[in-house]
Amino acid sequence: MAERIARLRAQFTALSIDSFLVQAPSNQRYLVGTSVLPGDGYLLVTANRVVFITDARYQTELSTTIPDVPLVITRNYLQAVNDVLQADHATVLGLEDTLSLREFAWLDEHLTADPVPLANVVDHLRQIKEPDELAALKKATALTSQGVQALFKVLRPGMTERAAALWLTRWMQDHGASGESFPTIVASGVRSAWPHGQASDKVLAAHELVTIDCGFYVDGYTSDLTRTVALGDPGTFLKQAYQAVQTAQETIKAAVRPGVTGGQLDQLGRDYLTAQGYGDAFIHGTGHGIGLDIHEGPNIGRNWPDVLAENQVVTVEPGVYFPNQGGIRIEDDLLVTADGHRELTTVPRNLIIL
Repeated sequence: MAERIARLRAQFTALSIDSFLVQAPSNQRYLVGTSVLPGDGYLLVTANRVVFITDARYQTELSTTIPDVPLVITRNYLQAVNDVLQADHATVLGLEDTLSLREFAWLDEHLTADPVPLANVVDHLRQIKEPDELAALKKATALTSQGVQALFKVLRPGMTERAAALWLTRWMQDHGASGESFPTIVASGVRSAWPHGQASDKVLAAHELVTIDCGFYVDGYTSDLTRTVALGDPGTFLKQAYQAVQTAQETIKAAVRPGVTGGQLDQLGRDYLTAQGYGDAFIHGTGHGIGLDIHEGPNIGRNWPDVLAENQVVTVEPGVYFPNQGGIRIEDDLLVTADGHRELTTVPRNLIIL
């Protein structure tokens, strides 16, 4: 915790602030070094101290979870922020720009320090993963790979999308996952052309494509894995499209290394799919970072300037979608290494026909 707080404080001068208020739960967990942080409240970092402002409902649990962080127990969180800042003679408070308008309005009116909204201050620190974070990510991606391959053994026509999603969630939780990082997507047939189609009561049918997109937490860190499989031969058009997406993903992954930008990686896949006649069907970005959250930096998409660095973990997930026919997406999680990358998800990437 001390090292992470020190890295945050090291930015104060460049940001022209002398304190920082952390409201986002993932950023709070990162800074205090715990995968579980129950309750609600604010983490306040000044030049002199770190405090967690919360109420009595969480006092006993937080005293155990984060014993090294002093607690300020109150029902008026924002007034407590002001009190601490006054006691520490802080004059400029950095705020996460995700703070609600109501909260910002109160601080703007009552705070004795000047409030300054800032974007991605702690989020940027989180992009480079430390050894304990990488260990958790490797466990999460390995377990999710096992879970998806277990699902393939039971997936069949007649099962509903919702039943398939629930089966996978139960398997993951039975084998060590603490929960989903987003509702598991199971989209079949024409619904597989919906990139974020939620699992429904639709019954899986023979010869349909089925897209499964899931993420599960292990030790506080998440995976993000997508596979598209077929319940019998889906026909020449969709098989050819699948091969194009697979080749595009392989092309992108081959270029993943420190120094490359998210925009450059996206362009590689987009150029290939366009050359194959599928450019208009690739309607989303190519990937993103994962960690405490399912979507973190760096971003991989059109014109993104984010530069990849060693020990980031990113997804690569090109896809193509054809309304009223079906869609295909293949997503893997990659660890950026000093000389390239290491693939963390291990489910086969060829078209699996069940």
